[in-house]
Amino acid sequence: MKSLTKMNMVYFIIIIFIIAVSSNGEHHPPLKGMQYFSITCKTQEQLSLLKSSTNNPNVLTLKLSHILGESADILVTADELSQFKNILSLHKIDYNIITDDVEHLVHQEFLQNNIARMQSSRTKLNKPSAEPFDYYPRYQEMEEYITFLAKNYSKIVSFHSIGTTFQNRTLYVIKVSSGGNNKPQILIDAGIHAREWIAPSTALYAIHQLVTNQNNTYLYKNVDWLIIPSLNPDGYEYTHSNYRFWRKTRSINEGSTCIGTDANRNFDLKWMTVGASSNPCSETYGGPKPFSEVETLALKNYVMANKKTIKAYLTLHSYGQRSIAEKAAAALAAPFGTRYTIGSSTNVLYAAAGGSDDWLMGVAGANLSYTVELPGGRFDPPPSRIESVGIETFEAFKIFQAYIEKKFVN
Repeated sequence: MKSLTKMNMVYFIIIIFIIAVSSNGEHHPPLKGMQYFSITCKTQEQLSLLKSSTNNPNVLTLKLSHILGESADILVTADELSQFKNILSLHKIDYNIITDDVEHLVHQEFLQNNIARMQSSRTKLNKPSAEPFDYYPRYQEMEEYITFLAKNYSKIVSFHSIGTTFQNRTLYVIKVSSGGNNKPQILIDAGIHAREWIAPSTALYAIHQLVTNQNNTYLYKNVDWLIIPSLNPDGYEYTHSNYRFWRKTRSINEGSTCIGTDANRNFDLKWMTVGASSNPCSETYGGPKPFSEVETLALKNYVMANKKTIKAYLTLHSYGQRSIAEKAAAALAAPFGTRYTIGSSTNVLYAAAGGSDDWLMGVAGANLSYTVELPGGRFDPPPSRIESVGIETFEAFKIFQAYIEKKFVN
């Protein structure tokens, strides 16, 4: 009877979720009848055509790279299916339909995560613990967790606000350090794209490993770690409460009914030159001006205040097998055999001016700056894989730490 009550609770939550999606006044590409395509382009002409088709607001891009033969993951709404398939067939572009019921997959993911939450030792204790998350947490749960760590590991952990979001949520940076001043620092942020749930969870796992694993004390002896678990908590919360595939911030665009800016197109380096849209309704809208978003401005101000000590910058995204430098890619592969493609984000992902990685190196002067695309699945890995993604990514972080320590510590 007890388990039945729990299951009823989960289904009740799902019903609330569905109602929230359908009753919200904003227009979102409808999930009902949406299909999930895996598409492979063999020529540059096919790839260019596919990229142009994703300008349609009813065609959502989960994964798309510059590499021929690598599959692209595309979601297409019901009313666009016929035309989209005709275009693919006309140009002899290979595709498979992963599922013809994306709505069902979203509901299954939501159910799976809530079951994992109820089964978690964290929620059974009804309080934060030193254990990492084994489900995708809400932002308030992240806040509770970092508060717990700072209280119980105060000798090495501190956190403070770097600003507030459009909807007045606090943006936190967690510092892990053995003490002292002017030490070289590694800055990591996650979740700039709201729907990429695995990114904040991986950042939290890294904090957990640094703070609670005594075998890792050497990692912060001479190098400080600065970690922002979620740079877009407004959007992240919206993906949990309203629309799973939301990507942007939640700011209001003057003169438009469309909400939000792609925060990773909002940095002031070659802003709006390539890979960004000037249309506020686009997923890649770069904003009315560089740093128009309070979230990106907060990161800018924090970085510029610490630019003398920030030596490496890693921004976590999902999903795809993308990575960093060769040693880090090897470290990522070691625990579970996951293989990553190495290259600039423009060469292996897509051209995207106004990104945080370019700005950190080109303007703020970080010695290393990388986008780390974490492993994915249909959308994000299931909760059961959060730990394995965290483990392999943390191995890569160690490579960066070793480089920074060798180069900048006497």
